[in-house]
Order: sequence, then structure tokens, then C-alpha cells
Amino acid sequence: MKSFELSLFADYFQFYIQDEPAAGDLSEAWTEDAFDRLLAIAPGTVGIGTVRNMDVPVAVHLLEREPDDDSADWDHVVEASLDVASGRIVIAGCTDYFPDAMRIETPPGCYRVRVSYGALDTLSEDGLDGDDHYRLQLWPAAAIAVRVLKQRSASGPRNRL
Repeated sequence: MKSFELSLFADYFQFYIQDEPAAGDLSEAWTEDAFDRLLAIAPGTVGIGTVRNMDVPVAVHLLEREPDDDSADWDHVVEASLDVASGRIVIAGCTDYFPDAMRIETPPGCYRVRVSYGALDTLSEDGLDGDDHYRLQLWPAAAIAVRVLKQRSASGPRNRL
């Protein structure tokens, strides 16, 4: 397993993970459904919604197989597929300078991305501070449609992207 701890600027309440040569354009992907599930997809790109428009902690784990279900420990959990044809994954905030973004070498193929969202209800009144955190787990797997494994509560913060 490879693990990385990052702090990403979640400008516009989002960051993304993508195959390096993908366009990364999520502008049309943030539909009402995508907003509700805090996850948008475009070819070769997965956009992760956040509850703060600030730097957020992100843990990334590359796994050999599907991890155990620990969704009871998280506020919200969503899965999607990511095709990594190039063998290079890029993780960045949506306004980060792309050449400086983190890259992870991995065998080319289709990966499942499980995004777990924690402490979504810890935001300060002004929405600038909080203990929200995000974990991405990736492993080789057949492509799937986006699915919500655990939905956040209706009372949680719902910022517009």
C-alpha cells in the first residue's frame, strides 16, 4: 500500500483526482445529483466536493484490493471509477498550477475510487475553519456507475460549487 497525506486548496469547494492527460474539465459535471453526493465525474477525472473553500486535509491510499467497509466511521462515502490509461494520477485543487500538482505512478488500468468524508459538521460559523477531512482509497477494479455508500445527513453544510 502507498499512502500520502496532503493539504489541498479546495477552491470552489472542490479538488480532483485524474489521469494525467485527461482534460479535467468538471464544469458541466457538477449537476444537482453530483452536488448532493459531493462527487462529479468526467472522462478520466473525479471531482471531490468539500464543505470548505479553504485548505483541507486529504489522505490518499493506493491499495491492491478493495478495503473493508468502515463507512460507519465516516459522515459520507461515495465510490466511482477512474480510468488511468497513462499510469500517472494527478491530485490537485481545481485552481492549482497543474505542473506542480502531485503525481502518483501506478500501473495503467481502471481503478475504483472510494471517497470518505469526515467531520463535515465541524465548520465554524463563517465556514472558514473546521475539522473536515477527506480520504481517497484507490484499487484496481472494473468500472462502475457512481454509487453512494453512505449519505451525509440533510442538516450538514451544503455549499454551492
